[in-house]
Amino acid sequence: MDHKEYLKMIDETIGAGPYKADWGSLSCHKTPDWYYKAKFGIFIHWGLYSVPAYSNEWYSRHMYDPAHHEYDFHRKHFGDQKEFGYKDFIPMFRGENFDAEEWAALFKEAGAKYVMPVCEHHDGFAMYDTEFNRWNAAKMGPCRNIAGELKKACEAEGLVFCASTHRAEHFFFMNMGRAFESDVTDEEYRDFYGPAYLCPELFSDAVFTTTQDTFTKAVPTEEWLEDWLVRTCELIDKYQPKILYFDWWIHIAPFKPYLKKLCAYYYNRAEEWGTEVTINYKHEAFAPGVATFDVERGALTGISPVPWQTDTAIGKHSWGYTKDNEFKPARQIICDLVDIVSKNGMLLLNIGPKPDGSITDEERAVLKETGKWMKINGEGIYGTVPFRVFGEGDVNNPEGAFMDNDEKQFTSSDYRFTYKDGFLYAFCMRPDSESFVIRTLKIKGEHDFITGSVEVLGDLKVKDVRRDKEGLHIVTGKKTGSDRPLCFKIEIT
Repeated sequence: MDHKEYLKMIDETIGAGPYKADWGSLSCHKTPDWYYKAKFGIFIHWGLYSVPAYSNEWYSRHMYDPAHHEYDFHRKHFGDQKEFGYKDFIPMFRGENFDAEEWAALFKEAGAKYVMPVCEHHDGFAMYDTEFNRWNAAKMGPCRNIAGELKKACEAEGLVFCASTHRAEHFFFMNMGRAFESDVTDEEYRDFYGPAYLCPELFSDAVFTTTQDTFTKAVPTEEWLEDWLVRTCELIDKYQPKILYFDWWIHIAPFKPYLKKLCAYYYNRAEEWGTEVTINYKHEAFAPGVATFDVERGALTGISPVPWQTDTAIGKHSWGYTKDNEFKPARQIICDLVDIVSKNGMLLLNIGPKPDGSITDEERAVLKETGKWMKINGEGIYGTVPFRVFGEGDVNNPEGAFMDNDEKQFTSSDYRFTYKDGFLYAFCMRPDSESFVIRTLKIKGEHDFITGSVEVLGDLKVKDVRRDKEGLHIVTGKKTGSDRPLCFKIEIT
């Protein structure tokens, strides 16, 4: 099927389905119940950028920009960009140790319920078998359909398969390679490097780090937008992801008609499959109620009236694998998960595998430790809803994106709350005592609710409970011996 035929099929599907390509129709879509209950998923950034393993996953852009240290690093270690360009990493990206079944088993052990590989990053190399991009992992590099293998392995483990595509940004992403003599200017590779739309006064990273608003001044062509729509719909049809995640730049005005079509097509396809799906987005790409908004490497300061998601990484400095990355401890990841869920959110946690397809020891350890904690405390995470307040204590996160690298310094006075089936789950975020006071549950008067039984999830036993005008007092008789959140299960009668 060529582009023209696919575009016709897209229109026919929208015309025959319940969802139309307008915000009014699409706003009737609901957050999937399975997703809202799942709370915790795994993000995967694995691609060509793991081969140089330097700086971050934007290596493909920065190696062509003399203003960035990646430019000189590339010349020193791989050669002139005309002789050795980004495409030349493909034969080095072999994935010889990639084992989809082993990955899926690890994700399940971590307590995750859904898995989302980046099927194509800004660099334009597809990690799935596609008819519309010859530069893909099924035909080059590993010569394996990475997304297809992951889907099969994840679903065998009972995990929900999702997909991320960052294709939109490829319109300009490699553009600095057009500013000097490099392989980006070679027309033989135009279908890999893309238009690489060059407009240095708008797209230099010096401007980008100041404001993203300048990116709205570049208008992608109709040809590019139609190609983006067809490629994304093919990804939907071939792999039936239950969540489709987009990065930025789709929020600019020229994308809006195509986003509406894409969304209507996806939601109508899901109706045909008999399943629930959603889209993750940033900025103001979608109208309220149409999809699920995402906060990159950040969180909210209070309870959202609608479900939302944080995507963040175990690695502090890069989404993809780099040799000098630093990693967050499991305690930080677990605390962030509890905090996010208490505010009506879900956590999508990223790993960046090595070019051979192995997962780093550091990330593997965090996943296993998180899974060990979830096995005991997951009852207070999965399937919960927010309480009337998200928590208590002095520590909260700053609002906004790119704000979660530093670990929050919780104390034994900081709590986060979730609720399910008549029980309040109160997480003491840093237990260092055998005596606890939850002040939110203090006696207030005759119209107050009543608390019933109190227990601790795990091996620790409750020795004494009393409730007064100061709060709910719980004595365990001994310390937990752990610096991870301790969960009290409190009956509400």
